Amino acid sequence: MSGRKAQAARNDELILQAARAVFTADPGAPIAAVAEKAGVGISALYRRYPSKEALLQKLCGDGLRLYIEVTERALADDGDPWEAFAGYMRGIVDADTNSLTIKLAGTFQPTEELYGDAARSAVVATEVHRRAVAAGVLRPDVTVADIALLFEQLASIKLGGEERTTQLRHRYLALMMDALRAPTAHRELPGPPPGDAELSARWSPSA
Repeated sequence: MSGRKAQAARNDELILQAARAVFTADPGAPIAAVAEKAGVGISALYRRYPSKEALLQKLCGDGLRLYIEVTERALADDGDPWEAFAGYMRGIVDADTNSLTIKLAGTFQPTEELYGDAARSAVVATEVHRRAVAAGVLRPDVTVADIALLFEQLASIKLGGEERTTQLRHRYLALMMDALRAPTAHRELPGPPPGDAELSARWSPSA
């Protein structure tokens, strides 16, 4: 890239990172808050995204494509069926695309492209689920919708910093996986449980 194009690409990445942080914290935040967090001028932001709606569409489109990428990677895994399914679950939790679903659903008008990506994500998620049930490693009474809501429950966990949040999400994912597996298995839970101080800190006005 030329110097100007490279700078534009860096600004775009800063804008998208800032937008994700701002809008998952407060979907009603103004677009100026994104520019401020990204450290770019509001005019630079508007040159790339003419409206808040366009920025939200971009965020959710990127999230859908990441979800599809992780899911297709699981479908390409022809090894142990349970490990392929578990890898899918871990990959989606790490991608954290469900934080966007929780916060942004219903806040903007989806485009036809977003509808198409959403349909594709449903197809690949259904195939991952079908294969796991057919292989006898996933409880047959668990549906694709069940799994989607489990992802949202895990995405709602936010405690401490980013590292602590990731640690706790994988702790509770491990609990969920033991409940999902057919037959049920037991495993050591990763990471220590949350402490009283961590939980009570959320009630502090400065938290």
